[in-house]
Amino acid sequence: MFTDEVLMSAERVLEKCRRAGILISTAESCTGGLIVAGLTAIAGSSDVVDRGFVTYTNEAKYQMLGVSENLIKKVGAVSEEVARAMAEGALARSDSQISISVTGIAGPGGGSADKPVGLVHMGLARSGQPTHHLRQVFTGDRSDVRNATVLSSLFFLNSVL
Repeated sequence: MFTDEVLMSAERVLEKCRRAGILISTAESCTGGLIVAGLTAIAGSSDVVDRGFVTYTNEAKYQMLGVSENLIKKVGAVSEEVARAMAEGALARSDSQISISVTGIAGPGGGSADKPVGLVHMGLARSGQPTHHLRQVFTGDRSDVRNATVLSSLFFLNSVL
């Protein structure tokens, strides 16, 4: 199901979290839970993975993560601000000390000149630290965009850990 690269990256994230004594959570929109699935594909991940929020709709982002409805109306669900708010919401609503969020346009439709298909915003929140952001534009079909997002999010986590 997952490439060797994804599994190796997930193992590195889990090991770094173990060494630091921290739990991780995810808040996913365009990936639909693939990041937490990649982490939990590794045996023994239950000592590090706290939970995953799949917030595909705007309502789920409001209800599960506490993302402001006004924020989404102002900047759109696929934005830096919402990615940061999703990561912060996951951190606040879990027992984790680090969280990763993703929101994007996987395609094939839904893109625009401002927000093309393949655009993904990632947020990374860590207890007591500023929230980080990463913007990526991936190419390929829906599956390619989702898989690239999973791998990029694991690289992002590894770079911060």
